[in-house]
Amino acid sequence: MTTRPDVAARSPTGLRIRLFGTAVVIAAADLAVKAAAARNLPGRGTVDLPGPVDLRLLFNPGAAFGLGAALPAAAIVIITGLVVAGVAIFAWRMAPTLGRVARVGLALVLGGAVGNVTDRALDGVVTDYLHTGWWPTFNLADVAIVTGAGLMLLHSFRRPPSTQEDAPP
Repeated sequence: MTTRPDVAARSPTGLRIRLFGTAVVIAAADLAVKAAAARNLPGRGTVDLPGPVDLRLLFNPGAAFGLGAALPAAAIVIITGLVVAGVAIFAWRMAPTLGRVARVGLALVLGGAVGNVTDRALDGVVTDYLHTGWWPTFNLADVAIVTGAGLMLLHSFRRPPSTQEDAPP
């Protein structure tokens, strides 16, 4: 007996695999771009790009927006690692019950968080390289986290499909 791919993909295990697989791809892409930025941007100052974002290499010793920069790197890795573990547990438990948009959002949040915590665990700082001049310098993982949170927020405003119990008599 064979299982149809579309049915297997909608099984709880299939949904979890897709969510975590997407998160792994996001984290890997983030770490690859950070490595390229660290290799190619030192000493170049700001590289002007067309549009609102330029390239500027910075290393963030703190958490979001540099908060906690005075804390030891190990403390930030442990705290953010625990948060990422909590997000992963939530993702594992919720993947089968969430809609597609929320699952994609959660995969983006998880992948971005894993990328940033991995980067910090390697050398105590997070590599940032996207610079606007009006917002703190950020990276692909940050973009994934914000985009994912936005998708999850949008999904939360979706009205659940009505059931016959909700229909007027």
